[in-house]
Amino acid sequence: MPGSYKVLYRGGEGCLMEKKSKFIATTCPVQSEEEALQFIEAMRKKYWDARHNCFAYVIGERGELQRFSDDGEPQGTAGKPMLDVLLGEGIRNIAVVATRYFGGTLLGTGGLVRAYSGAVREGLASSLIITRIPGVKLHIRTDYTGLGKIQYILGEMGIRILESAYTDEVEIWTVAASDVVKKVIDEITEGTSGRAHITEEGHCLFAEAEGEIIIEERP
Repeated sequence: MPGSYKVLYRGGEGCLMEKKSKFIATTCPVQSEEEALQFIEAMRKKYWDARHNCFAYVIGERGELQRFSDDGEPQGTAGKPMLDVLLGEGIRNIAVVATRYFGGTLLGTGGLVRAYSGAVREGLASSLIITRIPGVKLHIRTDYTGLGKIQYILGEMGIRILESAYTDEVEIWTVAASDVVKKVIDEITEGTSGRAHITEEGHCLFAEAEGEIIIEERP
């Protein structure tokens, strides 16, 4: 969907063993570089006895801020492969630290790249990633005869009713992706023969997480 992008909503942890070396990848949602650096420092303190704590993070709606570190591993074998996994998945506002406990066997350049990349994928597998979609909040007013038709149209388009009120008329609040708003309005207007009154109440970003719709206001 145009303008949509994935973000980390809830962090997780994954583990990978490679020739007795243990790799622990921990992910964390971050909104700024300061938050990312605080998380990295916290992981360094938690795994203070590990040989390496490598990291990568991507911040911003378009991934404007990208950083990584090999933390003593051979150049290009840890941080960059970790970042490449995040960019390949298209995830924003995420920091990941991959901790390595050395198992006594050298893995070589290719082995390290595979291990760090694989650890990050394990970390992502235990995380919750959501897709933020540019949308428009809608307020719909109708008489009771139009309610069934509106519910049917919204259901067919996969649009959930977020809130409703029933008095002498029916009020419905929902959110629709920006690129289908006109279609929603046109179909409801036609389906209710113009009896429904629809008001656009502002642009936003929205996403579904654990069965709930999360709305973020947008200028």
